[in-house]
Amino acid sequence: MIKKNTLLILLTSLILNIDASSISLKLPAGFEIDILAEGLDSPRQIAETRKGHIIVGSKKGNEVIALIDKNKNGTYEKVIVASGLENPAGVTVYQDDLYFAEMDTVWVVQQIDSWLDSNSTILPEKKVYMDDLPSETWHGLKYIDFGPDGNLYIPVGVPCNICLEEQTQDTRFAAIHKYVDGNLVTVADGVRNSVGFDWHPVTKKMYFSDNGRDWLGDNSPSCELNVIDKEGSFYGYPFKHAKNVIDPEFGHMIPDVNKDFVDPIAELGPHVAPLGIAFYDKNEFPEKYKNSLFIALHGSWNKYNGKSGYKVVFVELDEQGNYINQEDFITGWLKDENAWGRPASPFVMSDGSLLISDDKYNVIYRVTYKG
Repeated sequence: MIKKNTLLILLTSLILNIDASSISLKLPAGFEIDILAEGLDSPRQIAETRKGHIIVGSKKGNEVIALIDKNKNGTYEKVIVASGLENPAGVTVYQDDLYFAEMDTVWVVQQIDSWLDSNSTILPEKKVYMDDLPSETWHGLKYIDFGPDGNLYIPVGVPCNICLEEQTQDTRFAAIHKYVDGNLVTVADGVRNSVGFDWHPVTKKMYFSDNGRDWLGDNSPSCELNVIDKEGSFYGYPFKHAKNVIDPEFGHMIPDVNKDFVDPIAELGPHVAPLGIAFYDKNEFPEKYKNSLFIALHGSWNKYNGKSGYKVVFVELDEQGNYINQEDFITGWLKDENAWGRPASPFVMSDGSLLISDDKYNVIYRVTYKG
């Protein structure tokens, strides 16, 4: 019998190296893809501990889990790290501590590797790191990460499709913030719904995706890739979208907006729903991928002239971080207008492989380069 003050830690063997040809995903020549873990609950953001354990958040679930290859044989076990949560999509590891985010609260578990290695049957103690985030569920999932400055960064989407009053009354909305000495400091404003963000390995500038508004037609506006050159910059929402789409409801107010508008460095396509992004900073992939970006395009939900997204794209940057071009990296989740999977978040492992969560097929893929 399990005592009330203990929780059974679920261990489930997960399959590795399922033949990717059976799921019809296409990658550039020399790359291979397999399924690292299956049977997950809407996996979202991914993190890695110092000892190489994989931490996974969940879009719809109530648990944060770890994937552990105890025998180093390619078979992973699922270990529940925290339960009883609401939509804990965001996870990150910083200085050996695990942080994970619900809609309105970020928690911390200290020394996560020590607990995972202990084989304890009691869940680790979690403490509130911050609990002053908006709780609205529309665009309310929170990805989190620590920046080069040692501060925690958190995007907060606007709780609507297109609006102004909400973020005027509560400046936490439609922005990306960092958490400094108990306060949220805005680093990017006028951002409709950013999910993924990462820092250039050399310049240390932050890049972030943003989801464009709906109901301006199937082909407009484009979703965005942005870069922060100056902290506190304004990126246009709700007055202007993409590079040149003036909003029909709020665009007439632009002459009275006393802000400099920053355009995206790349348009990713209309309704493609960019979520997680990740810089490739390892040496296992060919040189062209070094210090450039992978972006998961989750896919459109209301586009009627042919669905868009449902793929991972590679965005090539020059040595200074300027945009060069973009190209498909993984395709095949969309077949005859039916999507069997939806890529959600890429993550570069310490061994140079690329992990990708899929919150529809409920798996994590691993991409390696064989040449």
